Amino acid sequence: MTTAIHPQTRIGHVHLKVADLDRAIAFYSGVLGFPVQQLYGRQAAFLGAGGYHHHIGLNTWESKGGHPPAPGTTGLYHTAILYPDRASFGDALRRLIAAGIPLEGASDHGVSEALYLRDPDGNGVELYRDRAPEDWPRDAQGNLKMVTEPLDLRALLDEAPAEG
Repeated sequence: MTTAIHPQTRIGHVHLKVADLDRAIAFYSGVLGFPVQQLYGRQAAFLGAGGYHHHIGLNTWESKGGHPPAPGTTGLYHTAILYPDRASFGDALRRLIAAGIPLEGASDHGVSEALYLRDPDGNGVELYRDRAPEDWPRDAQGNLKMVTEPLDLRALLDEAPAEG
C-alpha cells in the first residue's frame, strides 16, 4: 500500500508497564507535572495535561516489582513529550534540575530542541519543543537537513517562567 496516512493523525498516548506505581506517578506527575486524571485501583493510573483523559497510562498489571529490559533487547526506545513553546520547555528543564533528575543528553536538531533522560523504570524519555516549519534547516535543494548540535541549557533556563 502506498497511500499515506491522513496528515492529521497523531499518536494519542503512551501506556507504560512500571514496577512501582507510586514511584512512576511521583515522576510523571510530581516532576513532569502531568495531573492524575484517574487511578484504577492500586494497579494503574491515567495522567493527562489540560484535563485530557490521558496522555500517559501507567500500570503494574504484568510488571509490579519488575526490572527494565536488558540491554540488547527490543522495545520502546523513548517516549517523546512535546511542549508547546520554549518557555514551557525551559520550565521542564527547571523541574528536572529541581528534582535532581540527570540528563543523558541535550540536543538542538535544527527542527527541534530536545532533552533526553530516563524515568524511574529505565524507560527513555525525550522532552522537546518543535521549531516552526519555516525555521527548519534545509539544503540548497530544499530538503530537510536535521542536525545534532549541543543545546544551550543556560539559555533555555533563562526562558523558563519564574517559579511561583
